[in-house]
Amino acid sequence: MVTDLPLSGLKLIERQYLSDSRGFFSRIFCAEELAIVGWIKSIAQINHTYTAKRGTVRGLHFQHQPHAEMKLVSCVCGEVWDIAIDVRANSPTFLQWHAEILSADNQKALLIPEGFAHGFQTLTDNVELLYCHSAPYIAAAEAGLNPKDENLAITWLMNITEISERDNSHPFLIETKFTGVSL
Repeated sequence: MVTDLPLSGLKLIERQYLSDSRGFFSRIFCAEELAIVGWIKSIAQINHTYTAKRGTVRGLHFQHQPHAEMKLVSCVCGEVWDIAIDVRANSPTFLQWHAEILSADNQKALLIPEGFAHGFQTLTDNVELLYCHSAPYIAAAEAGLNPKDENLAITWLMNITEISERDNSHPFLIETKFTGVSL
């Protein structure tokens, strides 16, 4: 099932979860099904992250054109509060964010369109995420927003216990006069 979320292009994917005495089956990606909701490119990269400690924040990352990417984010172990922020220049929802709880148990995924920053906070220890990307990572195109920027008004679900030096050093919006990304 696919649910449109309040920010244009952002979608919640609820997967069918089939289980029996052997375990379970869940489809992570189906090009035919996701094309209907806007994923029309091939998968260029699949990333797997492991985060050990509850309360850790990763993100808020995006890539500039021509390397902007769609992401399909799935939690395969533990639970996260997954957040997407609209950074599209001239968007009526510019710098607005939306978050969903993704977990191994609820089998939900977030489909994040191009022009969004993405990050998450772990709600449990030992969290693993899988990300499907429509474009490869290009270091020169990388950018990010500071997760602690009060101008974003993100209400993290718990105190931030850990954050990388890289993510913590992204400038605040007021310092950069951030005007968004063009698509």
